[in-house]
Amino acid sequence: MLKKLPIGIQTFSEIINKDYLYIDKTSLALSLIDSYKYVFLSRPRRFGKSLFLDTLHNIFEGNKELFKDLHIYDKYDFDSHPVIKLDFKTITSTQDLFNDLEALFRNNQERLGLECKSKDYANCFEELIQQAYKKYQKKVVVLIDEYDKPILDMISDIETANKHRDILRRLYSQLKANDAYIRFAFLTGITKFTKASIFSGLNNIEDISLNPNYAIVCGYTQNDIDTTFDEYLVGVDKERVKTWYNGYNFLGDRVYNPFDILKFIKNGFMFKNYWWESGSPYSLIELIKTRDYYLPSLQNLKTDETLLNSFDIENIQLESLLFQAGYLTIDSVIEYPFGGFEYTLRVPNLEVQISLNELMLRYLSNTNFQDKKLPTYQALLEGNLEEFKDTLISLFASIPYNNYVKNNISNFEGYYASVVYAYLASLGVEIIAEDVTNKGRIDITLLIKDKIYIIEFKVGSNDALSQIKEKNYHQKYLNQNKQIYLVGINFDEDERNVSDFAYERVSS
Repeated sequence: MLKKLPIGIQTFSEIINKDYLYIDKTSLALSLIDSYKYVFLSRPRRFGKSLFLDTLHNIFEGNKELFKDLHIYDKYDFDSHPVIKLDFKTITSTQDLFNDLEALFRNNQERLGLECKSKDYANCFEELIQQAYKKYQKKVVVLIDEYDKPILDMISDIETANKHRDILRRLYSQLKANDAYIRFAFLTGITKFTKASIFSGLNNIEDISLNPNYAIVCGYTQNDIDTTFDEYLVGVDKERVKTWYNGYNFLGDRVYNPFDILKFIKNGFMFKNYWWESGSPYSLIELIKTRDYYLPSLQNLKTDETLLNSFDIENIQLESLLFQAGYLTIDSVIEYPFGGFEYTLRVPNLEVQISLNELMLRYLSNTNFQDKKLPTYQALLEGNLEEFKDTLISLFASIPYNNYVKNNISNFEGYYASVVYAYLASLGVEIIAEDVTNKGRIDITLLIKDKIYIIEFKVGSNDALSQIKEKNYHQKYLNQNKQIYLVGINFDEDERNVSDFAYERVSS
C-alpha cells in the first residue's frame, strides 16, 4: 500500500508517526550540524524549508525514535539541547511587529518553562538564550523560519518595511552577542538581504543557498521521481512532468518543487500551475511598473554574484527578486579567470513560463486572451499566419487607451515585443528571445513541432521582413529539416497596432 502524501504538512513528527511519505534529508542535516554553527538558507516558498527546519528541531531535541529508518539514526548521538524556535510564518503580518514578536517569545517561554523579565523583544530573546542555557546546562539551538516575512509582507510600504528591518536587525544581533551560549543557529527565508542590512555584526553566518553540497537540501530530485515516486506515477509521461515542474538549479542536481509533485499526484495527474496558484506574485507587477522592462530579456539574463546574493528594500532589483522568489533559476555559470562568476538565468520550467507570462500579459494588455490561446496554438501548428496576424491585431486593439497615457511606450519596439513575447510564451511553446546568429540577433524564434518561426519587430516603416532576409537569420536552422517561416511585423506608433505583417516560407 502506498504511503499517504504529506501535502501541506511541515511537522516532521506528524509525517513519521502517521506514516506519510518522507524523502530522507537527514544526511544533509547531519552534515550541517557537524560543519557549521550559524547557517542561512534561502529558497522560494513551498520548497520544504519549514519541514527541514522542523527536522533539525527534532534532532536537537533528541527525539531519536522518530529517525529509526533514516540515515542519521545510528550516526548521531541525539544529545538533547534546548531549542528556541521563531516561526515567522505564523505572524499576522500587521504593521505592529512587536505584538507578533511577543507571541513568538511567549510560545517559547511556555515550551521551555522560562519567563522573560524584560518587556523589550531583543532583551527577552537574550534572556531566553541565557536562561535556557542555565536551566538545561546545554548550549542552545536557535531556529528561525522565514526570517524575512515581516519585511516582505510590507514591501509595498517602504517606511514600514524599513521599520521592520531595523527591528529584526536588533533582534538577530543577539545571536552574536550570546555566541557563548549557542550550539547551532539555522535561519531560512526567501530573500537574501545584505549582511549590513539585516545581519549587522553577525558576520560569521554561513549562506549555503548556493553551496553545491546542499543544492538538494529542499526539493525532489529526478532520482526521487524515478524511484520513490515511481509507484505513484504509473502510466505518467515523466518527461512531460520534468518539463512542467523540474528545473530549479541551486548549483547541484536540478530539483522539483515538492508542492507541485504532491498536488499533481493528488489531482489525478492534471498538469496545472499548482505552485504558482498557491502564492500572490502581483508585487512583481508593482515593481515592473516603475521601469520599462523588456520581458524577453528574462530568458537569457546574465548577472553576477552581487545581484543574486543581495536584496535592498530601497533599491530592489527586479532580477534579484525574480531569482530569489523562484521565477528565475540558474541555467549556467562561467568562472572569470580574474575571479568571480557570471550566471545566466532562465525561467525554470513550463509552469512558471506560462504563469509568469500570463501575469505579464495581463499587466501589459489588461487581458490574458485566454479564449484565443488554443486557436492561436493550432494556427501556429498549421502554419496559418493569417489567423496569427488577426489575433495580434485583436490583442493590441484590446489594450486600453489609458495604458499609453502619460508615457511614450508606443514609440518603443521593446514594448510591442514584450506583449507578443508574453502572449506566445503563455502558450507553453518553445521560444527563444534575442536568438543569436552570426549575422545578428533574431527578436524571437518560435519552435513548435515541425515548424520554426523567425520573427522580427519594427516600429515605423522600416521593413522588418527584409532585415530577416538580408541577414539570413534563418540559416542556423536549415539543417533541422523543419518548415521555416520568416515573419516581419511592423507597428504604427499612432495607431498602436500592427501596421504591416509580412511573411514567407523558406525551404530547408
